[in-house]
Amino acid sequence: MTDRVLVWDRFVRLFHWSLLTLIAGCWATSDSGKTLHEAMGYAIGALIAMRLVWGFIGPRHARFADFVRGPRAVLGYLRDLLAGHERRYLGHNPAGGAMIVALLVTVAATVLTGWLQTTDAYWGSSTVENIHYAFAILIPILAVFHVGGVIFESLRHHENLVAAMLNGHKRGLGEEAGNKNRATPSTGKAGRPSTH
Repeated sequence: MTDRVLVWDRFVRLFHWSLLTLIAGCWATSDSGKTLHEAMGYAIGALIAMRLVWGFIGPRHARFADFVRGPRAVLGYLRDLLAGHERRYLGHNPAGGAMIVALLVTVAATVLTGWLQTTDAYWGSSTVENIHYAFAILIPILAVFHVGGVIFESLRHHENLVAAMLNGHKRGLGEEAGNKNRATPSTGKAGRPSTH
């Protein structure tokens, strides 16, 4: 039986599903329920702030150092993915990490511009309102790509990533390590096992 390992800690899982719920709530109250909309916006801001802190002090796979990669690494991973010999990661892969950063930045910008509209300096500013709306529109667009990536990776690696974000556990890397002496599709040489 393949070993199961804890990858997503309780805070990361709670953050993920709470953020999803609050964003959905903000969309549901965007045209009415201003007080509730603002309250949920502040709650999202608090969640983002806590996630930023957790990204430096949390467990291994919660830390930004574990999944934030540069453009070269992201493009390299995508090339490997298209070629059909990408590495499997326990945490976020480089493309997934880039999506997480994009979502965090976009959601944070939406919260910031929403808050600015409550200040004296930007009260009634159509420019800030339009920027807020543009960021808000970008969130579900990114979310579609995020969900698409989750579905693709789940099918590709025969692992339910949604369930992993619910219970925190994923299949260990023992299977990949056991195949380290098999030839890779791209080089015909022995492949290296995934390490994280």
